[in-house]
Amino acid sequence: MNLKKSSNIIAYRNILPTIDKSVFIAHNAIISGAVEIAKNSSIWYNCVLRGDVTKIVIGENTNIQDGCILHGTRPNHAQNKTGNSGAPVIIGNNVTIGHNAIIHACTIEDNAFIGMGSIIMDLARVEQYGMLGAGGVLTPGKIIKSGQIWAGNPAKYFRDLTQVERDYIKISADNYYELSQEYNAKN
Repeated sequence: MNLKKSSNIIAYRNILPTIDKSVFIAHNAIISGAVEIAKNSSIWYNCVLRGDVTKIVIGENTNIQDGCILHGTRPNHAQNKTGNSGAPVIIGNNVTIGHNAIIHACTIEDNAFIGMGSIIMDLARVEQYGMLGAGGVLTPGKIIKSGQIWAGNPAKYFRDLTQVERDYIKISADNYYELSQEYNAKN
């Protein structure tokens, strides 16, 4: 990570984000507190990753596209029943999260795809090779099973992914990795 971008990497309660040096972070992204970002991932323009009430963990080769917001839910939240550890944001490897998505206190497993403008709410889960269509709202506690596409508001099962769509998930992640490396090389 380039040091000139560090003014947008903020400690919260003396906890500084842990970011692999290969990660691309746009100059106006804000990352604070207990956030971990693994190698070859990218955080694009106007994203906010706020690890203040619980942690955010992002795997390898994952792209968080422009305007996304990621935040968890504090421990013992009465309405969302988060328990003693709260509800962190856990995102796996090779995940694409489209522009302007809101990712809140949920789990997104490896090789998942989250469409533009989507909202994923507390304690929801997107399993491996799961997809949430653009503008979809995955309500609290819902689970997109592996290989399924859900869409709508509230999101519901739409159909199973084709093999072409499954293959595209990795292509999307790799394309964003290549793009991020071009940006890293210029800065």
